Amino acid sequence: MALVTVKKKFQVVIPLHVRKQVGIKVGDLLEAKAERGKVSLTPKSAIDRGIAESLAEFRKGRGYGPFDTAEEMIASLHAQAKRPRSRKAKHSSR
Repeated sequence: MALVTVKKKFQVVIPLHVRKQVGIKVGDLLEAKAERGKVSLTPKSAIDRGIAESLAEFRKGRGYGPFDTAEEMIASLHAQAKRPRSRKAKHSSR
């Protein structure tokens, strides 16, 4: 167990052996939480909101690919364009 000191600006140095165990590097983001009187730091990765939404859609099966070549991707796009789309009934505000 390593003891650390809270500095004037509430900065804390994470000991080397702890950083190595968790794989923390300079510039990494950590999520800080207070849990039952303890502070926990969890490594996190930051990604663009649009990318996160796209990944969520892909996980739900709403994506195409992966493709090995650009030609495969183009063929898939053409196939999708030829499929008839279901039209939702429009509701008027009258």
